[in-house]
Amino acid sequence: MRITYGPWGETLAELVEAARAAEDAGAEAVWLPELHRSATVPAAAVAAGTRRAQVGTAIALAFARSPMTTALEALDLAELSGGRFVLGLGTGVKRLNEDWHGVRWERPAARLRETVAIIRHFAAHAASGEPMTVEGELASLRVRGYRRPFPATPFPVYLAGTGPVMTRLAGDVADGWISHELCSPGWLREGALPLLRPGMDIVVSAACSIDDDPAEARRRAAGVAGFYASVRTYADFFAFHDLAAERNAVAEAFRAGARADGLAAAVPDRMVDALTLSGTAGQVADRIADYAGHATTIKLTPPVHGLAPAEIRTAQARIIDLIKELA
Repeated sequence: MRITYGPWGETLAELVEAARAAEDAGAEAVWLPELHRSATVPAAAVAAGTRRAQVGTAIALAFARSPMTTALEALDLAELSGGRFVLGLGTGVKRLNEDWHGVRWERPAARLRETVAIIRHFAAHAASGEPMTVEGELASLRVRGYRRPFPATPFPVYLAGTGPVMTRLAGDVADGWISHELCSPGWLREGALPLLRPGMDIVVSAACSIDDDPAEARRRAAGVAGFYASVRTYADFFAFHDLAAERNAVAEAFRAGARADGLAAAVPDRMVDALTLSGTAGQVADRIADYAGHATTIKLTPPVHGLAPAEIRTAQARIIDLIKELA
């Protein structure tokens, strides 16, 4: 199982420094999310600041950019990284797309399938100068009189998925699958692997919090679980773990006015233990081993929701130390 990392930085310079430290510790890939920053600009900074590790987006929002823009950015990042770039895409949820980004939310799985087809077609043919046409119901490409006058560096396309529809789509069309940041071994085995195909890169995302005091590790990770428990889309995921009542309590706190990144107090230890890798370094290493034989890659990320920068730095340093031991 490959050990990989999702770096954090209060500045882009610190983000690159963290990515480089993870690479030096033995991380085989570093991944950049799209929430507090864009995905592609930090990926460019990290690609320029690292040497060996793959650089991936985990995930870039598929509908917030046109498929052609996504393809152009992926081609540039593949070139900049010397072929180390992985384009990880996801849909996000309805509220994020419509309210935050002002883009329509219609048949997201079908639209993502067509988006991937356009990205791949454009990347393969943009340098030829020939017309490019991909007709879809929800996404299309019709380009004439265009030629990208640079060599094309290929890149794989990974898709994120939590529910069965998106996970099955990843199994149908993607080179790899990226799990939600909360992904237990049980969910991986029962909810995802039956829908994925052999030979894919199976990337398990794991919110990770390490401290000599397990209670302190749980406290830091609670905000991550609370953030996602406030999103109704993930209700089935929490119910799978027998956490429906606990999720409802968190959602009620959110509806009562708590910030999405301020829900840690509403999260019980049972939820943290089920959905995150929290505890001492030895306990977390044992939890990582539970994915062996099922995942091909694990992506460790520090908790950030509701934490001050100093606490995130501490959490990040402990994860990078663990990567060094595991690698």
